[in-house]
Amino acid sequence: MPTIFPGRFTAKYGGSFVVFIIGMRVNRLLQFSKWMSVAKAMPPMIAELKKHPEMGLLHVEPMIYWRGVATVQYWRSFDHLHAYAHMRDRNHLPAWAEFNRRVGGNGSVGIWHESFLVDRGNYECIYANMPRFGFGAAADHVPVTGRLESARQRIGHAE
Repeated sequence: MPTIFPGRFTAKYGGSFVVFIIGMRVNRLLQFSKWMSVAKAMPPMIAELKKHPEMGLLHVEPMIYWRGVATVQYWRSFDHLHAYAHMRDRNHLPAWAEFNRRVGGNGSVGIWHESFLVDRGNYECIYANMPRFGFGAAADHVPVTGRLESARQRIGHAE
């Protein structure tokens, strides 16, 4: 069981970072083999990235939603994210090729991603009575005190 931190906390990070959200949507429930192969592709990539922090992944949070799964990922930079996506000797390119071979445009499974570059100081977050979670697990986890008491104060004081 994760440690719960009583009280209010925020995240503190010294530079820019990227929020990358990637997921899949099951469009045809009965085509189990198509969407299951896509679902199985992400865990090895995440394991590889966690084993090699120099590749730039800071943290990942899995999410489940109706007809799909996703991960919210925090990266050091867009350059790190882009480099990983194009590394020939890592898990992403073979998984992408397999998706195109097995699923392609048949419509059984949808995949999507969104990337957001967050400039230094242009974020705010709050975690009350929570374990380290989301960006609070990717960055320094600090108590909310003084100038960090409100969202308006936190957004301009990321340092």
